[in-house]
Amino acid sequence: MSTPAGWDHPRTSLYTDHYELTMLQASLHSGAAHRKSVFEAFARRLPDGRRYGIVAGTGRLLEGLADFRFGEAELDFLGRTGVVNQDTLDYLANYRFSGDIWGYPEGEAYFPNSPILIVESTFAEACMLETYVLSVLNHDSAIASAASRMISAAGDRPCIEMGSRRTHEEAATASARAAVIAGFHSTSNLEAGMRYGIKTVGTAAHSFTLLHDTEREAFEAQLASLGEGTSLLVDTYDVETAVRAAVELGGPKLGGVRLDSGDLVAQAQWVRQLLDQLGNENTRIMVTSDLDEFAIAGLQSAPVDSYGVGTSLVTGSGAPTASMVYKLVSRTDDAGSFVSVAKAAKNKTSMGGRKYALRKLNERGIATQEIVGIGHRPDDDGNDRPLLQQFMKNGELLPGWTGHEGVMRARQRHADTMAELPAVVNRLQRGEPAIPTIYEEN
Repeated sequence: MSTPAGWDHPRTSLYTDHYELTMLQASLHSGAAHRKSVFEAFARRLPDGRRYGIVAGTGRLLEGLADFRFGEAELDFLGRTGVVNQDTLDYLANYRFSGDIWGYPEGEAYFPNSPILIVESTFAEACMLETYVLSVLNHDSAIASAASRMISAAGDRPCIEMGSRRTHEEAATASARAAVIAGFHSTSNLEAGMRYGIKTVGTAAHSFTLLHDTEREAFEAQLASLGEGTSLLVDTYDVETAVRAAVELGGPKLGGVRLDSGDLVAQAQWVRQLLDQLGNENTRIMVTSDLDEFAIAGLQSAPVDSYGVGTSLVTGSGAPTASMVYKLVSRTDDAGSFVSVAKAAKNKTSMGGRKYALRKLNERGIATQEIVGIGHRPDDDGNDRPLLQQFMKNGELLPGWTGHEGVMRARQRHADTMAELPAVVNRLQRGEPAIPTIYEEN
């Protein structure tokens, strides 16, 4: 796995919860720590009213596992604060994940109880990954799911991710990556551009106009520096005055104008008419200002060429987590045979057993069911699609899932899976999951 010059992965071993290490200590004491185990990450339900979710974050997770190590600083902290005893510290000093990881590839749609990630290893190795797995998948999948809905509402008009200032700095980079996986055209986040080879864009804020003595001087400076293909922000003062000045200074090759306030539908219609009257038929209109999938859908009739989306995107548009859980579903007994295990609480039931997943397709190639086999692979009618891919084998990362290649692969997977799902997924109205999840037991 290559790392971009100038960027180092942070050590990820303490992106975890205290109880994972105390469980490790107790299981080392009981002798059960080295039992072979299968953990599964899944969501019991979708956010209220959503019809599907989109998997994202797996590539970031796999990158981070390469640095899930306990060095001198981490071991000193754990020992000095009494989190674990010396025997556990000795185990952690040599920790390296050596198991297998399977899952839904990034960009894939998921539904309630889809086995999104499967971790096969010893209990000791796998239990410590719980919080790290969930923190990455819950965040990134929430962003990708919201982004997918926005892309659906936008149709063939491009969306630009520009929410970095509305979230944590690392979350901003992860959000940009997840948004591009779900179909966003580009991002304003330069860190995401460097790490993942994502296209970055940006021009100027209102402060640039306010810096200059007149709006005209600001436009002249931006055009002289960035070229006539740039986009000018035209709502700092009077929009009509700004548009006329932009056209006069930029000419017919002016790239675009951006609207960031007011009644965007009416304003876009009026600005489009004015641009055309002034001879700038090819000058594009971009709109921003607290957009979400519903606002984007409301702009379908407006002559808008692209959308800039910030706050709503990086907060999951009302669903900031995918509510995934990470559960032990199978482990070996004293004889070395695998047995299914599951939590039995009434409101948090889980289905034990190692899962295999298949998307059932009809004769037109449209998904009709999510089939989850427990302990066996579901039968394929010939045109159905297996969903689980292997990401790691014996602790070694398999190629193609990380970096820029991973993002582009996931982006294509998203486009393909959306084309395969029933048309109901494009509706923003509240509803049930687009296809049911069906369990098949031996």
